[in-house]
Formats: sequence, C-alpha cells, structure tokens
Amino acid sequence: MSDASPQSEKRASPTTGWVLLVCGWIGLSAAFVLLVEKIRLVADPAYVPSCSISPLLSCGSVMSTPQAELLGFPNPILGVAGFAALVTVAVTVLSGARLPSWYWGGLTVGTGLGTVFVHWLIFQSLYRIGALCPYCMVVWVVTVTALVAVLARWSRTGALPRWVGTYASSLVVAWALVVAGLIAVRFWDYWVTLV
Repeated sequence: MSDASPQSEKRASPTTGWVLLVCGWIGLSAAFVLLVEKIRLVADPAYVPSCSISPLLSCGSVMSTPQAELLGFPNPILGVAGFAALVTVAVTVLSGARLPSWYWGGLTVGTGLGTVFVHWLIFQSLYRIGALCPYCMVVWVVTVTALVAVLARWSRTGALPRWVGTYASSLVVAWALVVAGLIAVRFWDYWVTLV
C-alpha cells in the first residue's frame, strides 16, 4: 500500500517544472559566480569582485562580512547545492514522473528553509551590512519564486487554498515590490545623490 494519496501522485503541471528549472538554473549560475568571486577574494584580498559596481551595489562588501559565512563556510556553497537539487527536481517533474507527497513535502521544506534564509540575508544586507550584492538579489528572487511555485502546486492538489495557485505570479510580484520598497527607503539618501 502506497503512503501517497492519489492526489499527490498526479503529475505536476509542466509549468511548475519549467518555473523550477528556470529558477534552479538562474540560482545555480548566480551562486556559482558568487562562489568563484569569494574564492578569488580569499586568494587576493585586494581583488575587486565583478559585482562590486558602486558603494551600495558591492558584492565585495557583503562577502567580507561574517554573515557571508553563516555556517562557517561561504554561503554560496549552500546555493550551489540547493539550486543543483532544484534543477534535478525540475527535470524529474518535466520528465512526467509521478512524485509522491513526501517528495513534494521535502521540496516544500527545502524551498521554505531557503526562503527563510534569504529573508535573514535581506535583513542583514539592508540593516546591518548596508550594501547590496546584485547576484545575491537574483538568488533572493528565484528562491521565493521557487517556493511560490511549489505552494501553487500544492494548491492544485487541494492541500492549500486554490487562491495560492491562482495568484502565484501576483504573490511573487507583490513580494518583489515590498523588497524594492524596503531597499528604496533604506538607501534613499544614496539614491538622491544619483539624481
């Protein structure tokens, strides 16, 4: 007897697979570049990362903080591993595999933990470090988008309210607007100098 309900074994929408694949590839690329930049910075403390564009948009400023190595190693290692797993899940979904509910539960926990971590990093970047890493911001967006895609999939099985799937794109856009608003307010003095 299978522990998965008939609902959980339905094939996921190809849209879910494509969203996860795009998020996974973009996130993996950004995390990989961040890891390479971190290695170069460790090898040569005078190195200026390619994503250090201005005093505000500066990966170097972010990479040199304790927050960039929360677990004692560079955070991009978590990104490389997590996004590689997401790409694998996406390919599995796009192959038409029927995945059991525990698999989707694990993906929900993984993307959920990633989203919690991303929000901690957002807070640290805005209110403790005072600088933004462009590649990190890409990771923020794709992590939240992946979580919303997984939650939208749950809504189609009836495990979550239907509106989660119906308004999935709107939820991501609303989140991005809130974060953009926080960035605008936090660094308003800097933005004014550019005008």
